[in-house]
Amino acid sequence: MDLTQKSQENVEYMIEAIKTKLKMATGAAMNASAFNTDQYEDILDIYDLVMSKERLSISEVEAVAQELGNLRKK
Repeated sequence: MDLTQKSQENVEYMIEAIKTKLKMATGAAMNASAFNTDQYEDILDIYDLVMSKERLSISEVEAVAQELGNLRKK
């Protein structure tokens, strides 16, 4: 997956990967289609952070979930 390309497909891929890594119980509420390329750089930053860590603390998971919630299409 070439994440240097700004596309809806990449946005959806990153959101799904973040949800899987975080094992989000509320994953259904965080539909990848609720995000668009307008926030691509922010989503890529979150993706890079999440994927770079072996484990995330509960507070980190909550912070990521909150940030993703802020980035969702209104």
